[in-house]
Amino acid sequence: MSDYKFLHNPHSRQWVILAPRRAKRPDQSNNAKILCPFCPAETNQEKEVYRVGGELGDANWLVRVLENKFPFAPIHEVIVHSPDHHKNFEELSLKQVVRILEVYRERYNYHRNSGNVTIFHNHGEASGESLEHPHSQLVVTPATVDLQVPPIDSIEESGTQETAHFRLFCPLTSQWPDEVWIAPKEANTRFGETLEEELEDLAFTLQRLIQILTIRHGNEFPYNFYISPWKHWYMRLIPRQKRIGGFELATNVYVNTQDPRETMEFIQEHFEHPDSQKIIEKHLAKYHRGV
Repeated sequence: MSDYKFLHNPHSRQWVILAPRRAKRPDQSNNAKILCPFCPAETNQEKEVYRVGGELGDANWLVRVLENKFPFAPIHEVIVHSPDHHKNFEELSLKQVVRILEVYRERYNYHRNSGNVTIFHNHGEASGESLEHPHSQLVVTPATVDLQVPPIDSIEESGTQETAHFRLFCPLTSQWPDEVWIAPKEANTRFGETLEEELEDLAFTLQRLIQILTIRHGNEFPYNFYISPWKHWYMRLIPRQKRIGGFELATNVYVNTQDPRETMEFIQEHFEHPDSQKIIEKHLAKYHRGV
């Protein structure tokens, strides 16, 4: 059998990807002691397709893109956020977060004519993360595969927090507690069309949002986010503080235990607070001291 197979249920109209080889990928979530394939010492061990910084083959890179050795689609890449094995969006410099998003955009545009380009990030064991070194993934699925990605124009909002180029909001119909969407004010665009000043604003917004949710859920809280592949693109961030139950699996109807309006109030309070950055830094420092 090949590494993956796309299967379609004509009755439910849903797609499934059968990828048994992925069960063999390295997994640090079960305390397996393995060499990190994304650290600089292992730079020459993985097939590199793009990088920022340094020369091909050396360890002086800033962001690195690798072919996924355990793919579930024809194009499946790993975007390694930085050489630092521990720091992620909330602790990296803002400049480094901008670099990561620039790589997202570059790889999105590189593959946009090959199918549906989905960029996503898993953080923490409960999110599906198997390797601890912070990284994102890019997957291109055939255009014939109908992705079940909700359109933004169908969402009713529960208040907003605005930046120069973006709106943060929690849908009234949020499926997950504290899920937040980030959408550009400029509608009818794809992620690959994002301008540099917009990427810089998005980097600040994403970092600030994760920092605020760290105050609420604790350091290293598990979450996922993905970038919609369509026009009217958006980024959806989902803290993974709850587990899916039998009813949700049976019906695809989600039970949300958190009022989205309260989530938005919490975000607005910390986004607009004059001392918000000091509060966030103090909170992160507390975790580093092990308090």
